[in-house]
Amino acid sequence: MNRALGVCYYPEHWPEEMWAEDARRMVGAGLSWVRIGEFAWSRLEPEPGALDFGWMDRAIDLLGAAGLKVVLGTPTATPPRWMLDRHPDMLARDAEGRVRGFGSRRHYCFAHQGYRAESRRITALLAERYGANPHVAAWQTDNEYGCHDTTVSYSDAARDAFRDWLAQRYQSPDALNRAWGNVFWSMEYGAFDAVDLPNLTVTEANPAHRLAFRRFASDMVRDFNAEQVRIIRAHSDAPIAHNYMGRVTEFDHFAVGADLDIASWDSYPLGFLEDRVGDGPAHQRRHARTGDPDFQAFHHDLYRAVGRGRWWVMEQQPGPVNWAPVNPAPLPGMVRLWTWEAFAHGAETVCYFRWRQAPFAQEQMHAGLLRPDSADAPAMAEARRVADEMTALPEGGAETAPVALVFDYESCWAWEIQPQGAGFDHFRLVFETYRACRALGLDIDILPPDAAPGDGHRLVLVPGLFRADAARMARWVESGAVCLFGPRFASKTDDFAIPVPLPPAIPGLDVTVAHVETFRADSPRPLAGGGAVRHWLEALETTAPVIEATEEGAPVLVGAGRLQYLAGWPDEAAFARILTALCEKAGVETRVLPEGVRTRTHAGHRFTFNHGPEPREVDGGTLPPAGVCWTPLG
Repeated sequence: MNRALGVCYYPEHWPEEMWAEDARRMVGAGLSWVRIGEFAWSRLEPEPGALDFGWMDRAIDLLGAAGLKVVLGTPTATPPRWMLDRHPDMLARDAEGRVRGFGSRRHYCFAHQGYRAESRRITALLAERYGANPHVAAWQTDNEYGCHDTTVSYSDAARDAFRDWLAQRYQSPDALNRAWGNVFWSMEYGAFDAVDLPNLTVTEANPAHRLAFRRFASDMVRDFNAEQVRIIRAHSDAPIAHNYMGRVTEFDHFAVGADLDIASWDSYPLGFLEDRVGDGPAHQRRHARTGDPDFQAFHHDLYRAVGRGRWWVMEQQPGPVNWAPVNPAPLPGMVRLWTWEAFAHGAETVCYFRWRQAPFAQEQMHAGLLRPDSADAPAMAEARRVADEMTALPEGGAETAPVALVFDYESCWAWEIQPQGAGFDHFRLVFETYRACRALGLDIDILPPDAAPGDGHRLVLVPGLFRADAARMARWVESGAVCLFGPRFASKTDDFAIPVPLPPAIPGLDVTVAHVETFRADSPRPLAGGGAVRHWLEALETTAPVIEATEEGAPVLVGAGRLQYLAGWPDEAAFARILTALCEKAGVETRVLPEGVRTRTHAGHRFTFNHGPEPREVDGGTLPPAGVCWTPLG
């Protein structure tokens, strides 16, 4: 695997006489990839059918002649204004029924068949024109599916497509009524056309109805993407990517990724810190200029799984952004750290967003590698330093990590629909499990729910998985790894009912969840061994040995041999103790890292990163704030 750097560029934003100098400076900075085109529909087709590809022809030829490889994006995230005259009902509606209109981006409903046809048309025009172009070395479909809460639409187009989707899935209204339990509250339907969308109801809609709608919405994204991929592949052998976003869980990224060659994501550590990480004021203050130590790494590992080993950072934050509650500048050195952290987790390419800061429109306060006056911004020197450093390290792919962590988009939807207690969130539960592992110096592979653990996975963690059929269960139980399940593992059927026998029904482990209780965030249940469980606790009936219990004696962690079940959500101290003991059982080495320090092994080296604002002593040396070092293993 060859590491590379790139940048996002918008030739349509700048006078054509600037392009050659921009390309020369990109190459001089050590960049080799440039992404273009993903927002350019109005310049490619100013009026319906009036195509203008000349400027893009010249831009691609000029960039390629300078030695840059082009990632060409399909422009379907930003349909031009005239598109609404053709398809006035293409806009999505929110859960309150309000139209999400023109004037920014992502203004379409994935289920609208007219817009789907327009998407196929513009994709085909691009693929036919540039599919054999030697400078177009990769493609990107659309841009940031789901960003700005645009996956789930309550439009008429979505309603009609949902009814068709239900008819295909259930075949008859009687089958749907039985699966959803619609005898409750007299919710039974006599025809699929009688089923409306699960919004604007007097109180909560049936959770099975809501989950079906979320599955449908995810399938619409998958199908929309697959249409573009099929068209591009008919004309080009270049790999195809999509750029996902951090903590966007409204559609199944594994399902979309199955049709792609590369998974990529857009990494904005400081923007995400307050916008998506949370963790309270003290954590926010401490990492205001460095970003959360684990949030980016989690997504690196997630998208390595989505891409089946091939993944990029398509947009890397280079300076202050414009869209978070507050927008500080990165601590000097952090752009370099974030880049090397991505490479340490197996990224092929890291592209910075963007080349030059735009002096106009919505993102004019979003920094780039250049200022609006074309002078270097602070991140430029850090990008050049990474480019120089890349030649000093051997190439290599990501090795199998000893710990596997299962993450499931469907479980995110299920527990959002029925949290049972404020604060129960599948993403958060999985992320805190990941964070606890990283604090012990562990490398982690993230797995989709239907994947079998690999030969090198000695510890498998399956927190909060919505459902687990016999095939899924067998993959983990028979893997030979030490396995930790729960809390809330396998607690529903496919159609959101409580299964009988009662969960978790793990073969080889006698444990039954008799009932569940949730409690206030300020009322954790202390554990006898220290620490506490928060939010969630299950009452267990079990003959298995009790490993962890509350101070009152209620079992929290039980297990026999390689299989253990966790009935609550541990705090940081309890998680550390539980995971340390599991790793010892699995033969996985742990180490307690200083606060803010994280490690990752890659290409025969251990990389160490200091995400904290003060120096840290690590392995006999001092690592400064925003410091990165790597040492050979063995």
